[in-house]
Amino acid sequence: MRIAQLAPLQERVPPPRYGGTELVVSVLTEELVRRGHEVTLFASGDSITSARLRAIWPHGLRTSTDVANSQPYEWVHVAAALEAAEEFDIVHNHQGELAMAVSNLVSTPMLTTVHNPVTKDLRIVWDRYDGFYNTVSKSAKKGMPDKNYVGPIYNSIDVASYPYVEAKDDYLLFVGRMSRDKGPHFAIEVARKLGKKLIMAAKVGVEDVRHFNLVVKPMIDGRQIQYLGEADAEAKRMLYARASCLLFPITWNEPFGLVLVEAMACGTPVIAFRHGAAPEIVADGKTGYLVDDADEMARAVMKINKIDPSVCRAHVECKFDAPRLADDYLLAYQLVLERSPRTRRVATDLRRWGQLR
Repeated sequence: MRIAQLAPLQERVPPPRYGGTELVVSVLTEELVRRGHEVTLFASGDSITSARLRAIWPHGLRTSTDVANSQPYEWVHVAAALEAAEEFDIVHNHQGELAMAVSNLVSTPMLTTVHNPVTKDLRIVWDRYDGFYNTVSKSAKKGMPDKNYVGPIYNSIDVASYPYVEAKDDYLLFVGRMSRDKGPHFAIEVARKLGKKLIMAAKVGVEDVRHFNLVVKPMIDGRQIQYLGEADAEAKRMLYARASCLLFPITWNEPFGLVLVEAMACGTPVIAFRHGAAPEIVADGKTGYLVDDADEMARAVMKINKIDPSVCRAHVECKFDAPRLADDYLLAYQLVLERSPRTRRVATDLRRWGQLR
């Protein structure tokens, strides 16, 4: 199958540090290539992939110091992918509404993965989009149209690349962004309440500076509450592997939450606020705990030793590993091709060749 993967241009694929969408795109792309599919990745020029790479800019935009306005680059990025659309059986869009808005200009079917919430102003794009889409969890489907929906497909990781460690150190861990939505202040509150060490490895985005400076930073003492900055992939793995548990005190309905899966892959249980997709990812009482506030989170920390690290690892291997991701998307691609009259023959041929299960 000839597949175009259209990644966001903000981060390299895979991301050197923060970037959940780009990580999932990388995992999917590499697994599809491993299975023999012809994959072209439209991403930044510094991306690392075994697929064919096409890039209109040498670096992820977030780290490009000479880019003041990212929008024109994203426009050209999407245009380059759709200009080549006839070379592919399907275009898998991870870029969002920008590609959706112009998808009707090409005949190649498009599957859009909705990685982020859809705001009111974006509805005009959705009202005119005739392509197909999937969400990354069941909860993320709320409020979305039924038209051309191919179902939820959970994000996944390359589980084998995460170290499994049973013996844990006595520290709590927070990984993510220093935004109000992610709740780093609640993680600190829990650590202080219990007198436990908290290590925080998190990005401070432009939109998060105020919350970080006014709320979070004054609570960091460098001893009990330690902030390491934005950790790279290797550092995150080591932090996950040794932590007694990961705290995930989100205050919004997050569509997925990749850090939950990454921590559990290392045998580290998680304690999450019961929002968004967390109840779909965490097996309550088996791979961690779902709670409603900081007080419940603190109580859950005190019984975290009841969680078996091997169960955490097995849970992720079963539900959130790369082969499962590729299986689910290949089925989605088949569904898209079968629903598109001009590509029904391709779907039939693929079934006969045994490339889709």
